[in-house]
Formats: sequence, structure tokens, C-alpha cells
Amino acid sequence: MSFALLAYVIAERLLELVIARRNTARLMARGAVEVGAGHYPVMLALHISWLVGIVMWVVMADVVVIVPAFVLYAVVQVVRVWVMVSLGDYWTTRIITVLDAPLVKTGPYRFLRHPNYVLVTLEVALLPLVFGAWHIALVFTILNALMLRTRIAAENAALSGRDVSSAG
Repeated sequence: MSFALLAYVIAERLLELVIARRNTARLMARGAVEVGAGHYPVMLALHISWLVGIVMWVVMADVVVIVPAFVLYAVVQVVRVWVMVSLGDYWTTRIITVLDAPLVKTGPYRFLRHPNYVLVTLEVALLPLVFGAWHIALVFTILNALMLRTRIAAENAALSGRDVSSAG
């Protein structure tokens, strides 16, 4: 089950990159602008390193899937889909903003300004815990939090002054 779950997560991330690239191209064709591009490679490296660390742990250790952590991770994945569906064509892995588009205030965005970042934080902590890799969860949760400080500040600056009516 460990390898099947990791294969699913890797396939999911690759599919998300394809969706993000498609959405980014569409938004840029509409005149969107990217903000915070400088930290994007750092974010990618962080997430790739996180996944590689988990894969190495599963390969090298005699892991047993911890069911409560797995269930929580699965719930987070359902909410992740909700976030992506709520943003629709606006969902990307980059900070892409269309200046005349109103902010999305539907789905989980009714409750939180940045639900995707909450989910990513939970994923970074939970997936290693599914395999008992608390050390990976701890290190990458801290690194992710540091990276998110920069990313959220850049996104908030890009979104400041935008219309808060519903979009999507």
C-alpha cells in the first residue's frame, strides 16, 4: 500500500502541474501577470525534496501505514479538489493575477483567504506521518512555513485592491 499511495501522490502532483501550466497559459493570454516568480523554483525544489525524502524513507525503512494519518490525508485531498474546482481556470501553482477579475469567494474561499496554503501545509505534515516519518514531517513543515511567508506576502500584495465580489 505504501508504494501505491506514493505512486498516486506523484501522479497527482504531475497532473496538477499539467493543469497549472494549461491554466497559466490561458491566464497569460488574457493579459494576466505573474508575481513572485523568483521564489517559485525554491517552492518546486522544496516539494520535490519532500517527496524524494518520503520515497527514500519508504524504500529504506520497514514502514507500516498509519491509518488515522492516512484518513486525514485523504480528507485533505477531497478538500484540495474542492479548492481546485472553486478556482477553476484561476488555479495554478504560480501566483498569476488577472487585474480586472474579481476575487473568488466561493467554495472554501468563503471561509479562508488562502485555503490552498492551509491544505499544502497539512499535506506536507500528514503524508510523512502516514509512513511514520515524523522527522520529515517536522523539517519540511518548518521549511514550507518559511517559504509560505514569502509566497503569501507576494500573493496578498498582488491581490490587494482587487474587487471582493464573487467570481467563478
